[in-house]
Amino acid sequence: MAVAAGPLVGGYLISAASWRWIFFINVPLAAAVVGLGARHVPESRDPSVSGKIDYAGAAAAVVFLTGITFAFIEAPVLGWSSPAVLIMTGIGVAGLAAFLARERRATAPMLPLSLFAERQFAATNAVTFIVYAALTGATFLLPVVLQVVSGYSPLASGLAFAPLTVIMLALSARSGQLAARIGPRLQLSVGPAVVGAGLAMLTLATSGSSYVVYVLPAMIVFGLGLAITVAPLTATAMSSAPAEHSGIASAVNNDVARFGGLLAVAVLPALAGITGTAYLHPEALPAGFRTAALIAGAMCAAGGLLAAFTITNPARAPACRRGRTRRVPPLRPRRAITHHRRQPGNRHGMTSRPAQDARPATAAPGRGSIGRNAGHAQCAFVGAVPSVARLWRCAAHRALSRPGRCS
Repeated sequence: MAVAAGPLVGGYLISAASWRWIFFINVPLAAAVVGLGARHVPESRDPSVSGKIDYAGAAAAVVFLTGITFAFIEAPVLGWSSPAVLIMTGIGVAGLAAFLARERRATAPMLPLSLFAERQFAATNAVTFIVYAALTGATFLLPVVLQVVSGYSPLASGLAFAPLTVIMLALSARSGQLAARIGPRLQLSVGPAVVGAGLAMLTLATSGSSYVVYVLPAMIVFGLGLAITVAPLTATAMSSAPAEHSGIASAVNNDVARFGGLLAVAVLPALAGITGTAYLHPEALPAGFRTAALIAGAMCAAGGLLAAFTITNPARAPACRRGRTRRVPPLRPRRAITHHRRQPGNRHGMTSRPAQDARPATAAPGRGSIGRNAGHAQCAFVGAVPSVARLWRCAAHRALSRPGRCS
């Protein structure tokens, strides 16, 4: 939802106030989350956990993320060979090494590295990294293209993303329910491919200023792909870890998504040839954006292919044979029946004798009340529909009063 609504809110803030306000939007959102969490989220504790908080691991993670983030943000401006970028990159790498060493030795690590031994967890986060890197890189460049090339205002370029928000609100919950019913593999294989198709269609955004013709179709396909992918991806990342680590699994998946987006924003423009002041030139930007959109689309398709080979559906309990469920009447005491046997001289060759036993009749399914007495109980097949031949055979045996021959 943040990916879909971010450009819309950002465009409004830039038009109504200043671009600096986009950095303050997190303050009211964070305050709302804290208030809602304190009021509505129940407290939970794990009594089996012992030990202190992993402050050293947290500090090493902060150093790693700070160094890498600074390097990727400033590299396009200062250059990858600038001293500041190289120093911060080294600090980030050293922080990562210290974090991994600490988590291996810690009694109660902030991030148990054993989580990545789970194939489903590792595969889900790999797909997350690829897909979010692609879509974040493309959505970072698209508003710039719409404003510089097509002449949109900041608010109009933000409104261009409105279909994503609407589609995500309408379909994300249903997508998650479908994944819970059939397993996530199909959606995580098809969804990124649909996202990739939408990103490839964005190459038409530089062909003209008509939103309906050049932008809206790509946004619809893009939004459908996100709706198919996002909810199952998050749910799979959380469910692939043990229950006591579901919060950690969610945090890791979120960090992987943000890190992938950060990497794409720094690297994708350079790969597409958008460097220096190309952002400001309507003649140079379209070609670079088309290349970036195609690269992002190919990355999403690769993420779907990776999911097809690595994501597995959870084991399902064996399902019962399907059939029509019929209401079974209550059992009734059975009166003594008369069995017949053929005798010479009788018109029908039959004579009567009383039955030796009287057992409760088993209620039979269906409107025809097949198997109403014990002699015909074998005709009953609760929850299934007898074949036509079986029905005719049972009817014939009943007409001849031959008990037990309806099977």
